[in-house]
Amino acid sequence: MSQATDNGFKFDEQGLLPAVIQDWLDGTVLMLGYMNQEAIGKTLATKSVHFWSRSRKKLWEKGETSGHKLQVKELFIDCDHDTILVKAQPAGPTCHTGERACFFSTLDEAGRIGQEKTQDSFGGILEGVLRTIRDRRANPQPGSYTTKLFEGGHDKILKKVAEEAGEVLLASKGGKKEEIVYEVADLFFHTLIVLGYHDVALQEIYQELGKRFGKSGLRPEK
Repeated sequence: MSQATDNGFKFDEQGLLPAVIQDWLDGTVLMLGYMNQEAIGKTLATKSVHFWSRSRKKLWEKGETSGHKLQVKELFIDCDHDTILVKAQPAGPTCHTGERACFFSTLDEAGRIGQEKTQDSFGGILEGVLRTIRDRRANPQPGSYTTKLFEGGHDKILKKVAEEAGEVLLASKGGKKEEIVYEVADLFFHTLIVLGYHDVALQEIYQELGKRFGKSGLRPEK
């Protein structure tokens, strides 16, 4: 039976709420832990994620020994008030195995756990497309458009980016939403080709955007 509190939280019979930790930059689900009222209070007060250890029966700060802490950016509660979502900035790998996140094993259709580690759960659709692009570069496939671009070389890739940027301009001038969406998707794809060519991870782009987030875009006058 859940326990309702004055602030609206619905803790379980052990006085705990599951807390999902998400990378604030790309949405990767990093881990799941449990918080009681004290852990929530410490998390809010310190802006560093704290959990209640169900095995050790004690409060603990994520990264207190490894240094891989989780800096809180935003906190949310779900519609039933019984699960917390924490958007955080990780200082290093979150998983105790040394992996960036804890969800690196797949389940097949029969429910069996995969033996090989994967990053397929990390990030969103852009990361998934970039992984495919990198695979096409490492393992060329006949008839693949991406493979043909890489075979055409750097200049051909850049020419396509310039062409797609021009298409975005024309679509925007035309004012039709569906054309803008289509052309921007093309531009995103070909920009990802550039990242794949130079072996740049989207996480590096997100980190740069994170540095700029909340800051004025105006350059100071000299």
